[in-house]
Amino acid sequence: MLLILTAIVFDLIGVVLLGGGAWLVALGGSPYYLVAGLVFLVTGILLFLKRPAALWIYSVFILASLAWAVWEVGFDWWQLGPRGGIIVLLGLWLMLPAIRRQLGFTSPTGQTYPASLLPLAVTGILAIGVALFAMTRNVHDIRGELPATAVITQPALGGDVPDGEWHQYGRTAYGQRYSPLDQITTENVNTLKVAWQYQTGDVKLPDDVVETTYQVTPLKVGETLYLCTPHNWAIALDAATGQEKWKYDSNSGMNPDRQHQTCRGVTYWKDPAATAGAPCAERIYLPTSDARLIALDAATGAVCTSFADNGVLHLETGMEYNPAGYYYSTSPPVAVGGKIIVAGAVNDNYSIHEQSGVIRAFDIDTGQLIWNWDSGNPDITTPLPEGQKYTTNSPNSWSVSSYDEALGLIFVPLGNQVPDQLGMGRSEHVEKYSSSIVALDLETGQVRWVRQTVHHDLWDMDIPAQPALLDITKEDGTVVPALVGPTKQGDIYVLDRRTGEPLVPVTEVPAPTGAIPEDFTSPTQPLSALTFMPDPLQEKDMWGVTMFDQLACRIDFHRLKYDGRYTPPSLEGSIIYPGNFGVFNWGSVAVDPERQIMFGMPTYLAFTSRLVPRDQIPPKEQGEKGSEQGLNRNEGAPYGVYMGPFLGPLKIPCQAPPWGYVAGADLRTGKIVYKHKNGTVRDMSPLPLPFKVGVPGIGGPIITKGGVAFLGAAVDDYLRAYDVTTGEQLWEARLPAGGQSTPMTYTVGDKQFVLIVAGGHGSIGTKPGDYVLAYTLP
Repeated sequence: MLLILTAIVFDLIGVVLLGGGAWLVALGGSPYYLVAGLVFLVTGILLFLKRPAALWIYSVFILASLAWAVWEVGFDWWQLGPRGGIIVLLGLWLMLPAIRRQLGFTSPTGQTYPASLLPLAVTGILAIGVALFAMTRNVHDIRGELPATAVITQPALGGDVPDGEWHQYGRTAYGQRYSPLDQITTENVNTLKVAWQYQTGDVKLPDDVVETTYQVTPLKVGETLYLCTPHNWAIALDAATGQEKWKYDSNSGMNPDRQHQTCRGVTYWKDPAATAGAPCAERIYLPTSDARLIALDAATGAVCTSFADNGVLHLETGMEYNPAGYYYSTSPPVAVGGKIIVAGAVNDNYSIHEQSGVIRAFDIDTGQLIWNWDSGNPDITTPLPEGQKYTTNSPNSWSVSSYDEALGLIFVPLGNQVPDQLGMGRSEHVEKYSSSIVALDLETGQVRWVRQTVHHDLWDMDIPAQPALLDITKEDGTVVPALVGPTKQGDIYVLDRRTGEPLVPVTEVPAPTGAIPEDFTSPTQPLSALTFMPDPLQEKDMWGVTMFDQLACRIDFHRLKYDGRYTPPSLEGSIIYPGNFGVFNWGSVAVDPERQIMFGMPTYLAFTSRLVPRDQIPPKEQGEKGSEQGLNRNEGAPYGVYMGPFLGPLKIPCQAPPWGYVAGADLRTGKIVYKHKNGTVRDMSPLPLPFKVGVPGIGGPIITKGGVAFLGAAVDDYLRAYDVTTGEQLWEARLPAGGQSTPMTYTVGDKQFVLIVAGGHGSIGTKPGDYVLAYTLP
């Protein structure tokens, strides 16, 4: 009976592989699975007939499969495993005495001999040996060391922020995410312990949208921490103990049409003209998901009623269309020179009648409009007269801006026009400013320069990250004020921030064609010489836990349209790689202005994008909630779009790991120095397996003068510390929820703390929570 059941299993596998393999060959793919299906069928038939030749044929098949796998992917364990796992396990099964006895023979003397163990034993040992050897290899790592000595000993850090404080989202106006603290070092970081833990009480609710996420980086001013929560509460904590000082609930409510329910940070402002200790002499500005900006007294949390309309600035003013839930501010505005400069996020791919992406500067005390820069009408920045409207659907800035007060410039990361995947009818101004870094005059809002990173963007390749500012010393000794701009497509733009001209070369390279008839693609796209863009996908890069879901992914790879980076969206569906999450996202990178180096977390996750004609879009369902994944309706446009990660039948990525790294680059030479797999599948799999595969993540790092980088972000729930020089992991701490926020560090007295908010991220499915955790040395 056991032999018959085994034969049936082999034949069933053979039928599946034969059918799938034939489909793959018809699509122009590898013939291996078709051949494998035939071998399984023949082996099953021979087992049913009790022929010992079954073992010999299967042994040869194991050997051939091993050779094919190594030829395709080399000694990459995570690629070899799915190709050979089931095959080798079935070979071990056939070695069972109960199977071999039924395939043996009886001698003339009546003695029964089982079929020979030799062929399967030899091939099995060889396959296991190759697997063990592959486990010792780290074929994806780039090893090296960044320069360890300072190029500039007293670099510009972006303002007069005390060393032990963190006044802005990236610590200072320069957005470096660099702290000059050095109490925690590469030698002692492994002794960090939890100093205190606080829970905000703002938890994800059943009625929340999918992308309810906790991405805040708190500020530290004096002895107080300031933060916000996904539902737009502002909270002040004692920096030494985590004790709550005050809490303010903005009552922003919930709206199923919001794509994001989050808050990345608040803005601190100290009025230089106010009497110390007077009400609202120091303020916290809270952006909300219902398009308000609220001024609070930093000492008490009370609303500063002298600002705008009783303390509340209504950001929907001047919009031609104002559908609730379509426009909100998720990132902290910029406070500089008596102004509060505010941008806003718009829902991707909801409607062609969405709010403007206008950037506005208001008087920080009164809320009076000073200037407005609308990328759909970029030349007129004087305050919009009453009764006029900003340009509908102009590219917006949903991330964080940096500024250089000495140069009088604010550097704005700009997104794309909605609908992101449809480029028909875009204006000349949109084509110029979409998906670019724009330098605006702080006093007037006028454009000083623009650097576009994607032409005619059809892929949602917004500039997602705050630009980092530092001074770079060239080979001839001259010091240039620079800007480092990470992008979703993996390019790192290193620019002279005075002019926008590249310090690391940028070239134009040919790009794929093949847009839908109503649209077009740019014949070339810019490429920075410092780039983390991935190699183009190939069929051999398709992955799965088993050979079966790997086969399904190979079939999908050929069914979908893919011509490399910038493959345009299509009616049959296109692979977009890098995908919408991007190689870099809002977490940006951290730069060390002394050593002039960069530390970041490149992520590689392919997406798919399929256009849907308007008449084929199903009606909106009751209770349908906003999301960037799945069907994006693009109301009023000729097409909607289905978007999401490129996943196999088991809902794991179709592309092979690694999906996430930590990496270091020398900004003076423009060279990547190291790149190491980051994160485990512990929280991606049903079993808590600690395999270091290199997992996706979203969030950002910080660097300290102590030579340590801190990063959460990955889809396993850890905060980790790394040696900035080598990228080697030095320490990790298990978090009670997903750590998809950027950490920060500060001092109280003579003690350095490292702090992270752990609240999870709806888009990537990490565990939600409401935790604020501070670590320090014993």
